Amino acid sequence: METVPIRMDRRWLNDFQKHMESDRGWTSWERFELALEAAKTQMIPDFDTLQSLEHLQDFHPLPHQVETARRVLTEMRGRAILADEVGLGKTIEAGLILKEYLIRGLVKNALILVPSSLVLQWTRELNQKFQIPAVAQKKEWMWDKYNILVASIDTAKRDPHRSHVLKHHYDILIVDEAHKLKNRRTKNYQFVNQIQKKYALLLTATPVQNELAELYNLVTLLKPGHLGQQQAFSTHFVAGKRKAKNEDQLRKEVHRVMIRNKRSDGHIHFTRRKVETVPIILSPAERRLYEGVTQFIKEQYQKGGHMKSLLSLITLQREVCSSRDAAFLTLFKLLKKEVDGQETLPPNVYHLVNLLRETDRQSKVEKAIELVRSIKGKTIIFTEYRATQDLILRNLQANGILAVPYRGGFARNKKDWMMQLFRNRAQVMVATEAGGEGINLQFCHHIINYDLPWNPMRVEQRIGRVHRLGQKEDVTIYNFATQQTIEEHILWLLHEKINLFQTVIGDLETILSEMGSEGDMEKSLLKIMLESESDHEIRHRLNRIGESFDEARREAKVKQDQMDVFIDGAQPS
Repeated sequence: METVPIRMDRRWLNDFQKHMESDRGWTSWERFELALEAAKTQMIPDFDTLQSLEHLQDFHPLPHQVETARRVLTEMRGRAILADEVGLGKTIEAGLILKEYLIRGLVKNALILVPSSLVLQWTRELNQKFQIPAVAQKKEWMWDKYNILVASIDTAKRDPHRSHVLKHHYDILIVDEAHKLKNRRTKNYQFVNQIQKKYALLLTATPVQNELAELYNLVTLLKPGHLGQQQAFSTHFVAGKRKAKNEDQLRKEVHRVMIRNKRSDGHIHFTRRKVETVPIILSPAERRLYEGVTQFIKEQYQKGGHMKSLLSLITLQREVCSSRDAAFLTLFKLLKKEVDGQETLPPNVYHLVNLLRETDRQSKVEKAIELVRSIKGKTIIFTEYRATQDLILRNLQANGILAVPYRGGFARNKKDWMMQLFRNRAQVMVATEAGGEGINLQFCHHIINYDLPWNPMRVEQRIGRVHRLGQKEDVTIYNFATQQTIEEHILWLLHEKINLFQTVIGDLETILSEMGSEGDMEKSLLKIMLESESDHEIRHRLNRIGESFDEARREAKVKQDQMDVFIDGAQPS
């Protein structure tokens, strides 16, 4: 193989040695011009000018986000509560502030604490939008290795990670979902309070949920002493749990550390949501299978089965609404029993197995293929079950429709690869519940809820992947509902009674907290499905949940109005 000759140009060395000996002739007019140009690029005309805007590639923050970053830097000296309503881009604002401090040389190391489900999303956005070399914390040794870490707050507060965090002095600390720090007696609050930091950003859409003491705790965590001692704060500013006194003075003090942008400000445009219910008529064989499973569940409930096993049976009923494939393995896994040392199926279960074998059509899958063909554009299909996901993918492929999977079991690089394939090549992404977390799909504006979760927050999280800031098209949501099944009842509750698909996620979170918790709602639904003797009784009891939801919505609205009065000075609408 012929080698390529490499020659070193050393002519510069002679001139360099002459300059060294005489200490003259170092510069020229050309070099002076280059030096002047370099100085100009580093020059900051005034402190208010954001240098980070010139360093962003293919990304343009919105005016309210730029103004928020400017205020944090110039007015709040790097310590602020970012309290924008959900969906207005608090993550973007925090990234912009961090980027600005990095460029100015005021920040070299940063810690970003977020819920575990958002670690990858934060890491991805900081790298892609801001070219900030953030790393997702996974191993203990990483605390001392990297300058900019994104970590789960639940991991960081536990040993041995806790000691690593507390020994460092961070230039900036960013905490997402900071309303979870509202109680100063919790481990989260005490842990964050102990972290050494120069600058701090607390991100929350709900700085006050139940009482004014929560606001005091957040402000004190951010800037100790800003609102005085707790007793003095209560005496001077608190008339009741959610009622303030001396409101003008309180508002003035809060505005010094908090920025809150709202949709009603009018400078932020969101596209519309269009919701369509797609009824699915089961084939005779599918109907027999569903009725057989329903009857079996009621028999087990009447026998006084354990709640855990009954929950598994309800899952089986929901899987039958999804696909035969989803129900197949569950039927054997959950219901087989040992008799005389050998695994056999009891007669009533064996009957279900026969019904399952006789089910040769998949009405829901057929409707999904038909709908995708009519849509043409990018579409994401959400399903609850892995077996259904595989079934849909096989049928899409068989019909010449390019589709990619997305699920929680994928490694991070594979998730990124699937995202790129969906963006650039595939028409459809079929996602399990992991697709409802941590990804942004503004380039897609069609959602098919093939299966609907019982938890309203999970439904909204799915929609929020597509219908978010940056979406340029109206978003169409197709909700599949198998007629005369448990699925149809749940859709009726979510769509008709609580108007889920027009409720903002931040409002939804507040409403559910008023009702008790998301888990309480799911338990109530489970009990209704097990105890009701007829569809009419199911609807009647679901209607009462809808009324409770409306009452919680009204109560949440009152609290929101009260918060707006003393935070924004806005009068209730």
